[in-house]
Amino acid sequence: MQLAAVLWSSLAALLLTRTAGVLGSAECQCGRNHFTCAVSAFGECTCIPAQWQCDGDNDCGDHSDEDGCMLPTCSPLDFHCDNGKCIRRSWVCDGDNDCEDDSDEQDCPPRECEEDEFHCQNGYCIRSLWHCDGDNDCGDNSDEQCDMRKCSDKEFRCTDGSCIAEHWYCDGDTDCKDGSDEENCPSDVMAATCSVEEFQCAYGRCILDIYHCDGDDDCGDWSDESDCSSHQPCRSVEFMCSSGMCINIGWRCDGEFDCDDQSDEGNCTTSMCTADQFRCATGRCVRLSWRCDGEDDCSDHSDEEGCEKTESPPCAPDQFQCGNGRCIGQRKVCNEVNDCGDETDEHPHHDCRPRSSEGNCNQNNGGCSQKCQMVRGLVQCTCHTGYRLMDDLRACQDVDECAEEGYCSQGCTNTEGGFQCWCVQGYELRPDKRSCKALGPEPVLLFANRIDIRQVLPHRSEYTLLLNNLENAIALDFHHRRELVFWSDVTLDRIMKANLNGSNVEEVVSTGLESPGGLAIDWIHDKLYWTDSGTSRIEVANLDGTHRKVLLWQNMEKPRAIALHPIEGKIYWTDWGNTPRIEYANMDGSSRRVIADTHLFWPNGLTIDYAGRRMYWVDAKHHVIERADLDGRNRKAVISHGLPHPFAITVFEDSLYWTDWHTKSINSANKFTGKNQEIIRNKLHFPMDIHTLHPQRQPAGGAASAPADPAHSKRDSLSSLPPAGGRNRCGSNNGGCSHLCLPSNKTNTCACPTGFKKVDHHTCADGLDKFLLFARRTDIRRISFDTEDMSDDVIPLADVRNAVALDWDAKDGYVYWTDVTTDSINRALWNGSRQEVVVDTSLESPAGLAIDWVTSKLYWTDAGTDRIEVSNADGSMRTVLIWENLDRPRDIVVDPLSGFMYWTDWGANPKIERAGMDASSRMVIISSNLTWPNGLAIDYETRRLYWADAGMKTIEYGNFDGSDRQVLIGSQLPHPFGLTVHEDKLYWTDWQSKSIQSASKLTGLGRQTLAENLENLMDIHMFHRQRDTVHNPCLVNNGGCSHLCLLAPPPKASSCACPTGINLQTDGKTCTPGMSSFLIFARRTDIRMVSLDIPYFADVVLAVNSSMKNTIAIGVDPKEGKVYWSDSTLKRISRANINGKAHQDIISTGLMTTDGLAVDAVGRKIYWTDTGTNRIEVANLDGSMRKVLIWQNLDSPRAIALYHEMGYLYWTDWGEHAKLERSAMDGSDRAVLINNNLGWPNGLAIDTAGSQLLWADAHTERIEAADLNGQNRRTLVTPVQHPYGLTLLGSHIYWTDWQSRSIQRADKNTGTNTITVRANLPGLMDIQAVDRERPLGFNKCGKRNGGCTHLCLPRPNGTSCACATGILLKGDGRSCDDSPETYLLFSNRVSVRRISLDTDDHTDVHVPVPELHNVISLDYDSVDGKLYYTDVTLDVIRRANLDGSGMETVISQGLKTTDGLAVDWVARNMYWTDTGRNTIEVARLDGGSRKVLVNNSLDEPRAIAVFPSKGFLFWTDWGHIAKIERSQLDGSDRKVLINTDLGWPNGLTLDYDTRRIFWVDAHLDRIESSDLNGKLRQILVSPVSHPFALTQLKPVSSPLTPFSRLSQQDRWIYWTDWQTKSVQRVDKHSGRGKETVLGNVEGLMDIIVVSPHRQTGTNLCGVNNGGCTHLCFARAGGFVCACPDEPDGRPCSTISGYVPTAPPGGTSSTPDANRNPKAPTDAPRRGPPPANCTDLSDEDCLSSVVTAPHGEGLHISYVIGGVLTILAILILIAALIIYRHRKSKLADPGVSNLTYSNPSYRTSTQEVKIEASQKPPIYNQLRYKKEGGVDGGYTKEKIRIVEGVCLLSSEELYWDDLKQIKPSRGGLHTCMRADTVSLQASSASLDDGETEQLLQEEASECSSIAALTPAAVTPQHHAHSHAHSHAHCLPDTGWAAARKPSTESEV
Repeated sequence: MQLAAVLWSSLAALLLTRTAGVLGSAECQCGRNHFTCAVSAFGECTCIPAQWQCDGDNDCGDHSDEDGCMLPTCSPLDFHCDNGKCIRRSWVCDGDNDCEDDSDEQDCPPRECEEDEFHCQNGYCIRSLWHCDGDNDCGDNSDEQCDMRKCSDKEFRCTDGSCIAEHWYCDGDTDCKDGSDEENCPSDVMAATCSVEEFQCAYGRCILDIYHCDGDDDCGDWSDESDCSSHQPCRSVEFMCSSGMCINIGWRCDGEFDCDDQSDEGNCTTSMCTADQFRCATGRCVRLSWRCDGEDDCSDHSDEEGCEKTESPPCAPDQFQCGNGRCIGQRKVCNEVNDCGDETDEHPHHDCRPRSSEGNCNQNNGGCSQKCQMVRGLVQCTCHTGYRLMDDLRACQDVDECAEEGYCSQGCTNTEGGFQCWCVQGYELRPDKRSCKALGPEPVLLFANRIDIRQVLPHRSEYTLLLNNLENAIALDFHHRRELVFWSDVTLDRIMKANLNGSNVEEVVSTGLESPGGLAIDWIHDKLYWTDSGTSRIEVANLDGTHRKVLLWQNMEKPRAIALHPIEGKIYWTDWGNTPRIEYANMDGSSRRVIADTHLFWPNGLTIDYAGRRMYWVDAKHHVIERADLDGRNRKAVISHGLPHPFAITVFEDSLYWTDWHTKSINSANKFTGKNQEIIRNKLHFPMDIHTLHPQRQPAGGAASAPADPAHSKRDSLSSLPPAGGRNRCGSNNGGCSHLCLPSNKTNTCACPTGFKKVDHHTCADGLDKFLLFARRTDIRRISFDTEDMSDDVIPLADVRNAVALDWDAKDGYVYWTDVTTDSINRALWNGSRQEVVVDTSLESPAGLAIDWVTSKLYWTDAGTDRIEVSNADGSMRTVLIWENLDRPRDIVVDPLSGFMYWTDWGANPKIERAGMDASSRMVIISSNLTWPNGLAIDYETRRLYWADAGMKTIEYGNFDGSDRQVLIGSQLPHPFGLTVHEDKLYWTDWQSKSIQSASKLTGLGRQTLAENLENLMDIHMFHRQRDTVHNPCLVNNGGCSHLCLLAPPPKASSCACPTGINLQTDGKTCTPGMSSFLIFARRTDIRMVSLDIPYFADVVLAVNSSMKNTIAIGVDPKEGKVYWSDSTLKRISRANINGKAHQDIISTGLMTTDGLAVDAVGRKIYWTDTGTNRIEVANLDGSMRKVLIWQNLDSPRAIALYHEMGYLYWTDWGEHAKLERSAMDGSDRAVLINNNLGWPNGLAIDTAGSQLLWADAHTERIEAADLNGQNRRTLVTPVQHPYGLTLLGSHIYWTDWQSRSIQRADKNTGTNTITVRANLPGLMDIQAVDRERPLGFNKCGKRNGGCTHLCLPRPNGTSCACATGILLKGDGRSCDDSPETYLLFSNRVSVRRISLDTDDHTDVHVPVPELHNVISLDYDSVDGKLYYTDVTLDVIRRANLDGSGMETVISQGLKTTDGLAVDWVARNMYWTDTGRNTIEVARLDGGSRKVLVNNSLDEPRAIAVFPSKGFLFWTDWGHIAKIERSQLDGSDRKVLINTDLGWPNGLTLDYDTRRIFWVDAHLDRIESSDLNGKLRQILVSPVSHPFALTQLKPVSSPLTPFSRLSQQDRWIYWTDWQTKSVQRVDKHSGRGKETVLGNVEGLMDIIVVSPHRQTGTNLCGVNNGGCTHLCFARAGGFVCACPDEPDGRPCSTISGYVPTAPPGGTSSTPDANRNPKAPTDAPRRGPPPANCTDLSDEDCLSSVVTAPHGEGLHISYVIGGVLTILAILILIAALIIYRHRKSKLADPGVSNLTYSNPSYRTSTQEVKIEASQKPPIYNQLRYKKEGGVDGGYTKEKIRIVEGVCLLSSEELYWDDLKQIKPSRGGLHTCMRADTVSLQASSASLDDGETEQLLQEEASECSSIAALTPAAVTPQHHAHSHAHSHAHCLPDTGWAAARKPSTESEV
């Protein structure tokens, strides 16, 4: 095997060498009898005699003549080496490598391995830990013959066994090495289409559109930067590729494609090669030194053509060079054969010792000092391993193995005849005694892939994702101890970090980055270093990004890769600028020096081998990997072939790993030789930076320290190394530094964040005293003048999109800026904290900003609105100062010392103006020779004004009045923008030169550049703390002003001003209380007002302290000064005062989309239209007495307008048939006025003065007018683009326009003189014009509310009284009841609502019951007028008054899931079912005297109903065997009424008159009824989709009720439906006339009718509780008294009228036997059962429940009781026997049970808890399997699934899953034959006949199904046949059912 392996590798090598030769040149051909050597690197051919092949001698020089030899030429005494060499057999297994291929030392008897060692097949011993670690430690790979690891659930297994992330399967990217993840993918996987805001890269990826043409390669292939006109131009020493990439200009036309798009080699005439370059025939330039070096560098051999063979290549070390230059094998020298051909290998030319023919190895060892062997009868001396033969061919000398590089992996010590390799701390010697293995976990390669960060295990194919969805991750590094990974993103320009498990992604550095291409972590001192080729800096910060400092900035061009050696305190980096170089410095930035700056072109990657004390780097242009010592010495190329575009490199143990952009792969090779190149992964997306994730890559120190004593064993050599130099130089106290502690050579240095000065050796200043502040669109930066470096530092601000103007105020340390993208003015402290928006409304292009630091005012110009405004520094009390004759105002400066302000205007007539700071005394001071006057600056010292003009390209100055104008700088100013003066200097920004410059303010000389290469430079200011303070007249009492006090020029010194839209009163000090005449309009997220009192239009936001989502309609009550508005997202109508205070929601229920709203200020009402519910409603202004006025024939009502004096209401309807309608304001006399030529009639207004109607139509694009009755229609304005709101005031109409985003005005009579009031307002909705001065008019309802008790509504001829929705007016025509007489009450989880049946509108009205969470069941008590309800989230039963008030909890303990509730209004008891506990309980209405009535044979009890006058209790059970049962009100005489053909009997109601039960079946989808005994059953309606609850009305005629209405009302039965989300009704007699009462209600639950006629009838408990002390239960012909389960302290008697005294011991009179009725009685009992007091025949019970005495009948009852008791016992025994018998028959393991349960309602998250329940296996049911199919499985688990999930969860997604589950109810018990009779039911309640009848019914039903089942179906497969036959069945889910089989055969 060993031999075969060696042969195979030799053969492979031979083939490779041959192939290389073939590729290199034409194939060599040697003559006959000759062997052709492999072609040399120089393309030469070598031929040797054929007999030299396989003679053990290297004749070719490359061993190709000896490769793959298997010559049986050795004598029997010799050992035949694998390489063909013969050695003495005695040398085998002597520990010496005599064969030179180690084959004589293979398969030797193994040495004994220790217990903790693994035995390799080749005899080596290695650590057990190394077994299966992915590393070939044995050398024969025998330690890696391991099982493949299992892939996890979230992984995909490739065909080769490796695992990849599941979502990489079929993602278009080959992730498996064998490509198997992209095989058999669906072909219709659509290419991702990018959204509107995205740009699609050439290869399909989507990036944000803002990254397109931003100068960054965000796609990775530069496709986002091609076809861009406005590129960021490259620097002067660079060439710009068409793609936008910048490369060194020297690379243009050098014959090599450096641009991704190859544009650097286009249009080249002939390349200009430099003096040290050679020009290839292709025109490419290569290094001169590469000419004639035997390598084809030109790729057309032109650099190797015509080379003088100056000297033939030297021979290999084990060859002899003949005189003729030929090389022969060393052994052929002096063999007395002329092998050279010129005899130079033999005597006399060669000094051959005369071979004494008698020489013999047996004598004196043949004269050899070590080994002697006979060859062709001659003595030949050889040496032991570790020695070499000296020139005398006899003596041996020691070989210095340590001189050969890479002989040892790390440390090497030479010894006589041998050597000792050793490893540094953290590594261990491998069994080969030469290479070192790192201790610790398996190494992982961590690499950035642009869009994600991945991990790959180099020794296997394991490949996992660490982080994905990244934009453009380039550089990365890790911190092993803290388990963090850091990466830079050059698209987002951020540095990020995350945990190594991918969690907790955070931003570390997010500002001031341009192209962070390199990143390195100092793992000892916890610092982050990075390079930025955009800013040309190296920076450092703490790991969280704090205390950031620019470390190196001078003489930097394009720093790229960075590596740290924190143990030595050094930092290394590459720079690929114009003069590429590699440098290093101390980690505090000191002692910087260049390591290499020659033969470098594009140094990309850099890594440090800490153990080997070397650095490695890649050069992408030179296509080489080089290495050097850490000081730059001993530089050497490791690999110079096969490197198209290497990018990043890392090293681990003896391997180098690097990424290559061109091949998109990760490769590896030996770090010493460059051999053993392997591709670790290819077909990657865009491999970028790479690191080896392993603790030894971040050693704690001690790396590469002194060698250990070689005498130590391999194990001991590790621990003996002292940890040198790895200490933390900053110690535990941060080196005593206040901010940064940076390691230096041997010590540390304290450093300060950028711009902060050092106060002393350890401490930094807390703040900055003086800095230059400048804006750069997306950031605001400062250059500190406190320090030398003048580095710009970004102020950390959020969401700066387009900052233009700046100013500052040293008093609070605030910096202010304007943003022309977000149209806002913002401020923050100088360090970026406390950021806030100051002004963000009604700004369009705020381009200038100035602070009055004396009175703390903010002045700004707006070039969009052409205004100059002022406000307090916090943005309050804003007002417009100047609005006329402004064209494009730009910069503004204020001079508080003299009270003037100055601004530039670069409109059509450029000028510089000044005015008082209160806008007085305005004058133009400069108007000639100006083009684009940009920056303005005031020099308070010289009293001069400076300005920069970008058109004239000058900086000028003049006096404050414009006189003495002078040009200060008139040259080399391409485009000056911002300007500021400080002390004796002038500073300015220039757009074109992208720089900040300064010069003397007096002479313009001494120009300096402070910063360059800064795009988008805007305003500039010098922040300092020495601003002049002056006397401030506004200080005292605010200058006497009520609002704003502004400075003014002398003599006034100050003046008062008012907020926008408000006028100053005549005293010149006080402002009027508010606007009197104004427009108010809605803008979705805010409401604004435009004052009409002032001479300009400016909008002011209504400052409401609540959020608005989608404000549509708006109305104003001028009397109280309140604004009303509707929000269709929040579904509310709200109001607030005009100043924004006193906000309240007046209507918050029952709204959908309120499109129109009108306030009747005269009649004090609010009217609104609702397009969602299609209603028009009215209410009082506070929302009370709400009434639906119009609900029929409305399609989409929108605008609404009122004419109170005439009593008319007008509205538009933009439904299918658009129309304009009118009615009286009480909803009567409705008439359509206009219904032709209307499209979208949006706005509507009434001109009362002109008696006309105006409306705006967005479809016909017109504003039209007509008379108030719709006549004389005419067009006023056309075209209007998309009008929405319309209003009028005085002689003008105003409207909002969606398309032009503006408010327009026109004359109301002619439609002419259209002007734009306000533009640039997206989201405009309704608008109203208000004049608060105008008298309101006469209120028709003024006197005593028109005589009405509730609503008084105007009509054309008077008024009418009205009641709230659903309530009829009383006969007096004036008064109303508080609630309707007859109405439906229904619950939908979180609300209880009512629908009146007295009126026809069927509008639901919320009953305001508080704290509703999940209301399921309802009932009411007509006596006390109380509503009772169950809440299954709180597990309570509560009650409240029917109007929602007075809520109280009646039962709060011991409830699980109360699904049903019924009130016995006669006996004052309430009954409820508890599905969770499977009980039916009773209590008094106040919750007292609680008692369990039924607790056995209940499975899923739901609905419950009482019939007090008959004494009956009915309930439904939708458990395994669905049934409807009946008992007496005390729980006795229990009887199953219906248990066939039932699915999910949900709702239950009784018709007390026809004596019928009605129920809904949500599984069979129908409504059925039967008589009170379950007979005469009939289906009323089928199908109904998913009914839940139902109710019906009892007919009663009364003198009040007209007969016709009664006959209408009483015939209905009503139900709630989950699927249609509606309340529906049908005729209860015929089942016809089905109609929806109310639609579109989520989560509908119970429904009841509240009517005075429903709860009638009486019984014996009705009077004085039947004389019972606690509970009274009516029965047929009598009643019984009963005691509660828990004594309540009151004595309890079961005898009517008898009140016992408390018994001794204070116990209740109830016997103990009956104390615990909760014990479940499901299982048949052994022995006599305890008395169950639901069965009155038991003697034991007579003491607790006594029938009211009727004369002398007691002894007969005893007899009957006895008989019944015996009968009951007999039936019980029979049942037990049958049950046992069946149980034994059916205990089949193949039958598993599926049971259904209600969920636990308790979960706050509303999850469904599906519980497993053990039910007796007689239920031959189905198992639900995860996959959705049913198998006949053998599981023991019973999954409980629910209908009730829906009760619990408002989320509908559970239902699709559940649909698959529940089999047909019919299939649940069909084949159980007799076993399923309700034997669990209390036996006493069935007589023999009934039992028999039930058994027969079951049997017959079973046989009918059996007939359908193939006879061959075994019991085992029963489940299967059921599964298929009932595949159509759905659970009770509230969703559409699938089609059901219509015939038996289909089933």
